[in-house]
Amino acid sequence: MKKYLLLFLLFTVAAPLFSQRDSTSALSNGYLRENASVNVTIFPVPVRDNSFTINSDKEISYIKITNIIGQDIFKSRFSEQKSIKISLNNAKRGMYIITIQFSDDTRIVKKIMVEESD
Repeated sequence: MKKYLLLFLLFTVAAPLFSQRDSTSALSNGYLRENASVNVTIFPVPVRDNSFTINSDKEISYIKITNIIGQDIFKSRFSEQKSIKISLNNAKRGMYIITIQFSDDTRIVKKIMVEESD
């Protein structure tokens, strides 16, 4: 009985200590915060007609777009460009997450909202 009580206490007390950390909060693992020194703009907001432009101060080398349930809907490598026009095929209305990787291997994560065309 003591073993079970010890295991129960171990999981209830120690588990929150080792919970998932916010991986976007530190530069040491390659991620930048939203308010970091890099300036990234995405327009138009909200996205209409399934196309939008990403501008950045740094050279962009890779972009991945996932829907809110984690399915990749777009992935592409670029030859270190600062301005990129993205066209999505049949993107449905909703929230999407964009991971932008720069030429120095740092990354930033942004959100966009896609609306249906008029």
